[in-house]
Amino acid sequence: MAAPRTSSRGGAKPTKIPQVSWREPRPAPLVLVSGPEEICAERAIAGVRDYLRAEDPALEVTDVRADDYAPGTLLALTSPSLFGEPRLVRVSGVERCSDAFIQEAVSYLEHPQEGATVVLRHTGASVRGKKLLDALRAGTGGGIEIACPAIKRDGDRVDFAAGEFRTAKKRIAPPALRALVSAFADDLTELAAACQQLIGDVEGDITEDIVTKYYGGRVEVSAFVVADTAIAGRYGEALIALRHALASGADPVPMVAAFAMKLRTMARVAGNREPSRQLAQRLGMKDWQVDRARRDLAGWNERSLGMAIQATARADGEVKGAARDPIFALERMVTVIATRQPFGE
Repeated sequence: MAAPRTSSRGGAKPTKIPQVSWREPRPAPLVLVSGPEEICAERAIAGVRDYLRAEDPALEVTDVRADDYAPGTLLALTSPSLFGEPRLVRVSGVERCSDAFIQEAVSYLEHPQEGATVVLRHTGASVRGKKLLDALRAGTGGGIEIACPAIKRDGDRVDFAAGEFRTAKKRIAPPALRALVSAFADDLTELAAACQQLIGDVEGDITEDIVTKYYGGRVEVSAFVVADTAIAGRYGEALIALRHALASGADPVPMVAAFAMKLRTMARVAGNREPSRQLAQRLGMKDWQVDRARRDLAGWNERSLGMAIQATARADGEVKGAARDPIFALERMVTVIATRQPFGE
């Protein structure tokens, strides 16, 4: 069981109830599912339902809106039925809850109904319901909290996708994982669906070739294919990959961003002889990211890496409007990086 968290931030009252991962939800008399990441919240709430239903298939499930609440509803739905079936009440929109709901929910914390599980969904979009949240987090009612913070950073998305495969006991190669996350960088729901599709469809380990076969038409996957080929020094292949990506509808801006991301990682790792795990922890990276960057650095030196970074910075400005021909800007960048020579030499 997760230990209660007693620290506080921003003047909020300390949290004393157990903190439970959204990947391993469990029921309690009251379950607070907090935070803005909706897909994680949906998984957590579904997990609580499945847990209860596995214990008793006769589980009664009811949904309530806290912003359109009829007085007396919570007590009516949680009270024991004639045959004593377990009850699950899922309350949405607690960040928009009515005064009537706050009053009755706070009272309910003092006397939760036996055999009932109440799930409160609060996105954190407002401080509405603070009195209720503070009471719950102080330990009233014997509740737990399942936090679903926003997943925005690249590292967070990699962790999310890796968790999907780890939960399914499915192995995915690090380059394949990176390519998959890059393909769905703007939509976590689509990334989750893509992970589940690969888990369901593919027998054995998931490789980069499999990800490319499924999602090679996605812009970011194509961008990283071009970047990987150019950084490896395969000039002709890099130009062909670039033209193929552009013909498939790739946008020059994320194309340059893919190069910038890889070169930035290479620059952070270059010249450092620390063990991969130690260096990854110090830089806030994954072990495989450090190992990949070290492989990418083969044949590079300080001069050529600096030149590549400058070429990428120039291309970034040009594809964002500083030049008339973004395609030429991309080809020049690829040429400098793949040949490791100034353009035209």
